[in-house]
Amino acid sequence: MKLTPSTSATLHMVCGKIGAGKSTLTRRLALEPATVLISEDTWLDALYPGEIRELPDYVRASGRLKQAMAGHVSSLLAAGVSVVFDFPANTVSNRAWARSIFEAAGAAHQLHFLDVPDEVCKQRLRARNASGEHPFETTDAQFDLITSHFAAPSENEGFHVVRHA
Repeated sequence: MKLTPSTSATLHMVCGKIGAGKSTLTRRLALEPATVLISEDTWLDALYPGEIRELPDYVRASGRLKQAMAGHVSSLLAAGVSVVFDFPANTVSNRAWARSIFEAAGAAHQLHFLDVPDEVCKQRLRARNASGEHPFETTDAQFDLITSHFAAPSENEGFHVVRHA
């Protein structure tokens, strides 16, 4: 569905490993006027409580959530509302999915790339797990598995990248 182009709305996407600071950044970006935050973790926790234990569980649930969100987010963007996606844009296919959303709305975009070393991410992840404030805990082994699928954005993808080191 092609929507009327919006010149004022922006889709903000985040790319970075677990523990890189994506959620912290998205909360800050969402403070801008006429901007909403959509957090994958919040939605997955509400829709699939206690069901996401391993990577295949996440892939299944996340895929369903993406199908449900795409048209809704395009509509928000077309209406002039900026959206901050706290969904990991960590693979070429995830970024292509997000591209289809902002292009359908005729909206602008920014891909925020948090380039943080693995050991820093793991330290933050351990602290997050210990705090009990996040709906999902991730082990070092799960971090390594998930990180093996990570692909940093490349220039040939054509995104407006904002790098955060």
